[in-house]
Amino acid sequence: MRNQRTFLVVILVLLFAGALCAGFVKWRGFRATSTPSRFETVAARSIRDFAIPEEERRRTNPAAGDSLAVQQGREVFLARCATCHGVDARGRTPIGANVYPRVPDLRSEATQSLSDGEIHYIIENGVQLSGMPALSSPHRESAAESWKLVSYLRSLRPLSSAEKAVAANTSSSAHYTGSQSCEKCHADIYERWKKTPMANVVRDPREHPDAIIPDLNTNTVAKFTKEQVAFVYGSKWKQRYFTKIGDDYYPLPAQWDVGNKTWRPYHVPDTGGDWWAAFYPSSNLQRPTGPTCDGCHSVSYDIHTKQVSEWNVGCERCHGPGSEHVAHPSRANILNPAEMDDVAANDTCIACHSQGQPLTQQIEGKAYDWPVGYRAGLHLADFWKLEDHTLGQTTFTHFPDGTAHKNRMQGNDFVQSVMYRRGVTCASCHDVHGTGNDAQLRKPADKICLDCHGTTSPNGPHVATMEQHTHHKDGSPGSQCVACHMPKIESEGVPGSFVSAHTFRFITPAMTDKYGIPNPCTSCHKDKSTAWASDQLKGWASTSPWRVAQLAD
Repeated sequence: MRNQRTFLVVILVLLFAGALCAGFVKWRGFRATSTPSRFETVAARSIRDFAIPEEERRRTNPAAGDSLAVQQGREVFLARCATCHGVDARGRTPIGANVYPRVPDLRSEATQSLSDGEIHYIIENGVQLSGMPALSSPHRESAAESWKLVSYLRSLRPLSSAEKAVAANTSSSAHYTGSQSCEKCHADIYERWKKTPMANVVRDPREHPDAIIPDLNTNTVAKFTKEQVAFVYGSKWKQRYFTKIGDDYYPLPAQWDVGNKTWRPYHVPDTGGDWWAAFYPSSNLQRPTGPTCDGCHSVSYDIHTKQVSEWNVGCERCHGPGSEHVAHPSRANILNPAEMDDVAANDTCIACHSQGQPLTQQIEGKAYDWPVGYRAGLHLADFWKLEDHTLGQTTFTHFPDGTAHKNRMQGNDFVQSVMYRRGVTCASCHDVHGTGNDAQLRKPADKICLDCHGTTSPNGPHVATMEQHTHHKDGSPGSQCVACHMPKIESEGVPGSFVSAHTFRFITPAMTDKYGIPNPCTSCHKDKSTAWASDQLKGWASTSPWRVAQLAD
């Protein structure tokens, strides 16, 4: 009898608890927009972790410590995971913020505290009753990819408290050692970097006899001799020549147009051009390159001693002074833009790939065209402001819609883009350590965009095939994403040399008619008019006629 009473009480309690839960669900609703409670989060993770077999939990990553595996894991992540987790793995995406339970921040302690085996098991098998799909399928081998993903996710681990203390101490005690000190441990990266434009912006013709491209005897613009050339600057679009007077360098008044193979005058106009010209005499030989160039073409240019730690964009330009890291290699005593938040990571590049001014126009009586005092890891906005622009006006730096038309303005463009707002970084597309692709792209231009914008991606385009979106034959120049979204309309300073816009906006023919901004349609179809291009676009079923008629999308 007593047992029956106890059993009845238990049943009643369970029924009451069930009624309470049902009432709570009815009151709150059963919807994905609800924020999971702390109890739900802990309970769900506990059940997930409990369900992972012990032998899987104890597995070790065969790709641990393999830098190539990290890189390959990153490619898999961008192709298969970034839609929900975001390119920065923080889960701040339209899907990530609106599924139930929420997509986790893969950099967080909750994820990073899992063992390699646990993370691998979750990737391979997914998680029931959540939006987490399984990577594996009956018809593909996924184990190797999963382990590479584990390696990549481990590279996102934030610094521990102890490591942060080491990093803080390093920032005040470390000094610059030069890129060659990195070669011993990072031989492959060093070998690739050494061949990049970044590593060869400035060259001494005495150390590199092949640095001067043209025959100086053919120069009829402004004669100078090889002995006068202290540094050669550039080799892709134009080549300029610096001479040394005292402890300063100065640009000689002739430059070589690489593409057109001809000599041209070089002189920044006194008015109507770069802002800093107003603070210097007109002569090139009274405009030192220290304030106007050298801060971005070197590591740690000292405005007082006029000395550098290293010429060119060396390792420590982006990773900070490396003496502590060279002596005791640790991720805590070196900066890595890949581990920074998206703003800080992008600032590392925007510092030199932008047109702007220091917050005070002159520093110690000189006009500097680079952010004096900034180094990787600091807040660029504390040292630098981007060139201002008034919409509707064509200026030395901008088209009327705000797109740049001058060289070295990728940063001015990029901060306006949806990509930037979504946490995409320069390194999402470029690897400054060197690749075999143009502009050091991680993949060829016709492939890299599709990692995030394939036909099945919720990011769009929302079509069955890419041809339905581009309206150009697959593989043709017009089918490339960059042809329409990154037209080459930003001048490199010599005729016919242009680089791609980085706003990713499509410039319509209507904008050309009203504002004179080059559009990608008639830039390619040079024999056609803007009216023809507009008519063609209006016939595209996948494109809204209102977007075509408007000035921008």
